[in-house]
Amino acid sequence: MRYSPVMVAVAHGSKDPRAAATVAELLAAVRARRPEVPVLASFLDHAPPNPVRVLDGLAQRGVDEAIVLPLLLTAAYHSKSDIPGVLNEVRTLRPRLSLRTAGTLGPHPLLMAALERRLTEAGVEIGDPDTAVVLVSAGSSDPAANATIWGMAREWRNRGWRGVVPAFASAARPTPADAVSGLLDAGAPRVVVASYFLAPGYFADKVRRESLAAGAAAVSPVLGAAPELAELVLHRYDEVRAEVRTAAAV
Repeated sequence: MRYSPVMVAVAHGSKDPRAAATVAELLAAVRARRPEVPVLASFLDHAPPNPVRVLDGLAQRGVDEAIVLPLLLTAAYHSKSDIPGVLNEVRTLRPRLSLRTAGTLGPHPLLMAALERRLTEAGVEIGDPDTAVVLVSAGSSDPAANATIWGMAREWRNRGWRGVVPAFASAARPTPADAVSGLLDAGAPRVVVASYFLAPGYFADKVRRESLAAGAAAVSPVLGAAPELAELVLHRYDEVRAEVRTAAAV
């Protein structure tokens, strides 16, 4: 069997215990698809273990290679600052540990498929011309991250919806409630909200509550351990392995 480097998945972390449980469920689905890949969870904040401790522990046990895989839906502060900071700290502690970083999960077509799965579970007919969609993410102070959500919304309009607009739970506008109200005021017969969140927590709960109060007909569950996400995690892992093989062949 070909050697498989350890995957250290790095999630944002939350005080809400449902978030860590959801990450555990997602990684269990990853292991089920690829049992030969060692998979460990870590969290940047609010929940143990942190990635520095996990990676340091691997080095102590003699592991010499790991792939750090961000469980982040867009490239923003956490992927551009926090994770590089983790890698720098670990490289100082354990210079013999080879570390490579995978890309963030999104954007990717598998995430769009997962969003449609969750909307279907909420009773929404995909591509219904009488239904408008609000695509809600956490929001970021990084304009590039928010631009990614705008781009996803534009792409999703091609599926036949009456319309698709982005919204943000924090740090950017429009808010989900404003987006729902705006679509209804513009004449949309039905507005639904697609939750672009990995795990349940404060933002997901807030979005559901305020979107329904604004008149949304449905709010989809978080992406969680959707099969498409498990497949995407392994895809990002395999991308790094392919890069390593290509570099070795040069």
